[in-house]
Amino acid sequence: MSTLKTTIYHFVVLWFMGLTLFACSSKSAEDQTSSEKADINDSTQTNKMPVTKKQTILFFGNSLTAGYGLDPTEAFSSLIQKKIDSLKLPYTVINAGLSGETSAGGKARISWVLRQPVDIFVLELGANDGLRGIELTDTRKNLQAIIDTVKARNPDTKLVLAGMQMPPNLGKKYITEFKELYPKLAEANQAVLIPFLLDKVAGIPSLNQADGIHPTAEGNKIVAENVWAVLQPLLTQPSL
Repeated sequence: MSTLKTTIYHFVVLWFMGLTLFACSSKSAEDQTSSEKADINDSTQTNKMPVTKKQTILFFGNSLTAGYGLDPTEAFSSLIQKKIDSLKLPYTVINAGLSGETSAGGKARISWVLRQPVDIFVLELGANDGLRGIELTDTRKNLQAIIDTVKARNPDTKLVLAGMQMPPNLGKKYITEFKELYPKLAEANQAVLIPFLLDKVAGIPSLNQADGIHPTAEGNKIVAENVWAVLQPLLTQPSL
C-alpha cells in the first residue's frame, strides 16, 4: 500500500510539473506572437508614412533667365529657390536660360529640355526677337510651338508667361504689338502672365549693368519679386 501511495504521489508531481512547463511554453509562444505582431504593425505604420515628392519649376529663357554677367546665385531663378527653401516648400527650380536665345532657338531645344518631368513651366523668351526686329508673327508662332510641346508632354503642367516690352526707339506700332503679344498668348493658352518681367528695373541705370539691358544683382532682386508675385499662388502642396 505504501508503494502504491508513493507511485501515485510521483505521478501527481510529474503531472503538475508537466502542466506548469506547458503553461510557460504557451505563454512564451503567445508573447513571441504578440511581439511579432507589434513589429509587423510598426513596420506597416512606417511604410504608410507619407513621403513628400518634390515638384519641378523650369525657367526657360534667354540671358535674363540665365543671369548674364552675374554669379549664378544672383540670377532671379536662384532667388526664387531661396524663397521656396525658406518657406520649406517641396519645389526644385531649374534654370534653363541660354544667353542670346531667340524664340526660334527655344523652339529647337525645348524637346531636349523636357526630357525631365516639369510641373511649372515659366517661359521667358522673345526679347531678343524684338531687339533684332524679327517679325512678330514668327515670334508668336515659335512661342506657341513651345507651349504646345509642353502641353503635349504633360497637359497638367502649369504655364507661366513672362511678358516683355521693347524700347521706344523701335517705333510705336512695333512696341505696342510686341507688348500685346504676351497677354494674348497667355489668354489663349490659359497661362498665368507676368505683365512685365523687368517692371521697376528697365531703364533705371543703377539697376542695370553697363549694357543697359541686363539687371544687376540688385535689379534681379526686384525681378525675382515680380516673378514671385505671380508664381507663389501656384505653389500648392503636391499630392503624396
